[in-house]
Amino acid sequence: MMWLEPILRWLHLLAGVMWIGLLWYFNFVNVEAVKMATAAGEAAPIGKYVVPRALFFFRWSALLTWIFGCGLLSTVNADGVNGFSGAFAFWQWGIHPTFAPIGMGAWLGTIMFLNVWGVIWRNQKRVLGLVPATDEQKARARRISGLASRVNTLLSIPMLFFMATGPHALFVTQNPELIWH
Repeated sequence: MMWLEPILRWLHLLAGVMWIGLLWYFNFVNVEAVKMATAAGEAAPIGKYVVPRALFFFRWSALLTWIFGCGLLSTVNADGVNGFSGAFAFWQWGIHPTFAPIGMGAWLGTIMFLNVWGVIWRNQKRVLGLVPATDEQKARARRISGLASRVNTLLSIPMLFFMATGPHALFVTQNPELIWH
């Protein structure tokens, strides 16, 4: 099973790059581009062709990132504590120093993942006309999904920090001979 951890790590990284890349694309590029295209009367192709395709990869990369991350956590053990339960069930084990950073990253990633599927995608279906909605409902859905997306963008910054910090803490904790005295 030595091959499982590096494969899960690689898949988690690939899916995560796609997810966060699309998140930042939507918030830093697409929002302004749609405003400019709408003002020029040219927004229809973006909403018809670009946004639905980008949202497809956005939501599925969020799911895959979360699944591969949970699988990756499950391959790690420290002091008899499984990485998944050490990261997510800290109330059961106490805040384990090995799993504290990756646990914070995992919880932030979980909140973001639930936000993608539970808030952003539910509202974007109305905006894109995939679910029947009045113009007023579409405007409200656009605002809610936009705010939820901005929350995810803000959460992505500490999440990335903790996700990058966590694996290094796990590696050093499992290899104490590498700690300098």
